[in-house]
Amino acid sequence: MSEPRALITGVTGQDGSYLAELLLEKGYEVHGMVRRSSTENFERIGHLTSRLHLHQADLLDQSSLMSLLQAVRPSELYNLAAQSFVPTSWTQPSLTGEFTALGVTRMLEAVRLVDPRIRFYQASSSEMFGKVRETPQNEETPFYPRSPYGVAKVYGHHITVNYRESYGLFAVSGILFNHESPRRGREFVSRRISEGVARIKLGLADELRLGNLESRRDWGFAPEYVNAMWRMLQQAEPADFVIGTGAHHSPREFVELAFAHAGLDPADFVKSDRTLLRPAEVDTLLADPSRARRELGWQAQTSFAELVRLMLEADLALQEAASGRRRGSPGTR
Repeated sequence: MSEPRALITGVTGQDGSYLAELLLEKGYEVHGMVRRSSTENFERIGHLTSRLHLHQADLLDQSSLMSLLQAVRPSELYNLAAQSFVPTSWTQPSLTGEFTALGVTRMLEAVRLVDPRIRFYQASSSEMFGKVRETPQNEETPFYPRSPYGVAKVYGHHITVNYRESYGLFAVSGILFNHESPRRGREFVSRRISEGVARIKLGLADELRLGNLESRRDWGFAPEYVNAMWRMLQQAEPADFVIGTGAHHSPREFVELAFAHAGLDPADFVKSDRTLLRPAEVDTLLADPSRARRELGWQAQTSFAELVRLMLEADLALQEAASGRRRGSPGTR
């Protein structure tokens, strides 16, 4: 029996890299889609490149997606590519819509035309709930997005449902709440905090500038969340699932835990920066993952405190390696 074959768009991102690792461990032949660029950023998959098959294609180009599917012929397709940073969606709303909304349509249409047997996973987001109608949020909670990114994700979510119901595709969406790791992009608040605290600890910075510290998010550990993605495509029937921990915390709590782990007082270093505030804030996101626990056998394992510790320790190691500074050496705190 031949090994299963998967295609991951967004393979160079946080989730894509962890998903590639998981699928390789499970014996898959793993293909990744990358955009052509003058500079290649394979930092997160550098340790995997000899085991991956990488292909150039673009969510803005329908023909390239069809050619990609014809060449790879995957049994599973994980669509993780998007313009995924919420603040950028206000400065580039049209581009966000092209990638994060219409890009999903182009990929689904390519699946329909090339091979409708492909099992399709769409990366939906808790940002779709936005100004929440109820707490916690489950698969039936109405959407009220509060950013161009959230709006685009709602489109991507509903067009996936539409193709499933109209064409009989095995197409599902995972409504993933915030999930972090040492591979998180530096622009995201969790990584801004862990890297900032690491730099302060090593004497490389004197302050950490942050926006809203009072919003609340359901934060989990990214490697566990890609396992949920895989489980969704192994079900007998396609269905959408909310994926989260069922607990929420504020950026202030993240800051306090990170500084405490570093043996520092955040009051000495944290500064408010209004330029980091959103035009329209999402105040509270809290998952009800009971359906995923019941039907997928999935639940989060890593605590919030452990997540903060993992990210800070990883950034301390990275900053030590880059700067030559060591914790406890002259000039460090």
